[in-house]
Amino acid sequence: MVVGIGTGSTARFFIEGLSGRRVAVVPTSRASAELARAAGLEVLRDTHVAMDLAIDGADEIDDQLRLVKGHGGALFREKMVAMAARRFVVIADESKLVDRLGRTFVPVEVAPFLWGHTLARLARMGAGCRLRGGERSPYRTDNGNLIVDMTFAEGISDPEQTAVALKTTTGVLEHGLFLGLTCGAIIAGARGIRVLGDL
Repeated sequence: MVVGIGTGSTARFFIEGLSGRRVAVVPTSRASAELARAAGLEVLRDTHVAMDLAIDGADEIDDQLRLVKGHGGALFREKMVAMAARRFVVIADESKLVDRLGRTFVPVEVAPFLWGHTLARLARMGAGCRLRGGERSPYRTDNGNLIVDMTFAEGISDPEQTAVALKTTTGVLEHGLFLGLTCGAIIAGARGIRVLGDL
């Protein structure tokens, strides 16, 4: 079995839980790859074989299983893996459930070249924009790119329209809105586990 594995604190627990299983994994970050190797899993750097399943956490989940991801900085690779897998399932705690996406912030991966102009173009969308890490020590993704964190005062009223606007902004490589990718979510809460969607 080939499994895509995400990045972040929740994904870490999942990776550790795979220890001793006979699976090969496609990690979404260097950090997850190191965790997988420590758990004795076979790590695939690149594969043309379809992934049976991808499991990852989420920063926000709405009632249509639309997500905001990338607070951990791996959104580009996370989206690539989610799209390559036959099934993409999210694991999270109930604090990640929201009535509207964008209640926290939406990360956007941008090219380093003339990033200030890209940030200015993004700001025209009416959102607050800041370079993660600041100009002196900007955060770099595993791809060597930068991240602009966008804040929407009232959340995002139309995620699909916002996703198109972000994707068509020159300088933007990928954004943290994951729409139409999730088949199900396993949510932990004070009253136990519940499943959203179709696993």
